[in-house]
Amino acid sequence: MKLDLYNLANQKIGEVEVSDEVFGAEVRPYLFHEVVKMQLACRRRGTHKGKTRSEVSGGGKKPFKQKGTGNARQGTTRAPHMVGGGWAFAKRNRDYSYSLNKKKCRAALRSVLSMAAGEGRIKVVDAFDLSEIKTRAAVKALSTLEVKRGLVIDCKANDVAEKATTLNNENLRLSVRNLQDYKYLRPEGVNVYDVLHYGSVVVTKAGLERLEARLK
Repeated sequence: MKLDLYNLANQKIGEVEVSDEVFGAEVRPYLFHEVVKMQLACRRRGTHKGKTRSEVSGGGKKPFKQKGTGNARQGTTRAPHMVGGGWAFAKRNRDYSYSLNKKKCRAALRSVLSMAAGEGRIKVVDAFDLSEIKTRAAVKALSTLEVKRGLVIDCKANDVAEKATTLNNENLRLSVRNLQDYKYLRPEGVNVYDVLHYGSVVVTKAGLERLEARLK
């Protein structure tokens, strides 16, 4: 399978050969649902908490005398049925995250990339190098590429650390980070939710090679 290769002036300068295993896989929407559901669950903070009767302040004495008021007898204002009392079944801090097996997650990512490639929503550029950190320059380049909303995928080779990791293209990352309709990611961070959320993908040739190597 081949994808068109462009420069930042949106001129076609050639083609790149990509693996059918990654960009020509069967589209399976049910995998999108499973993986996105897991991603959103893992993003939940789970910091909600209510106070039980043992945690509410006060209540050290009877709210009123035992007899003669006509009310039901009460021993404390901290009881759940009293105004200002604790919760009977208070919410507690909890972890909502869970995991799917890696094989299924990779299959879902291959599937969503194949869907985007089949619909012509993946644009491969030779390089996306900015001379300085400038949001205006990034917006101009993306407008020229005719991408109104999308993921921007790029990386720099890492000769110091492990070969499996890459470095950020810092000028590009910092130029894109304040844009609502675009998001910068390295190939290691590409995921199903973001591809579906942003719709289009702008990926450099270097980023495409690392992404392909990750999913093969």
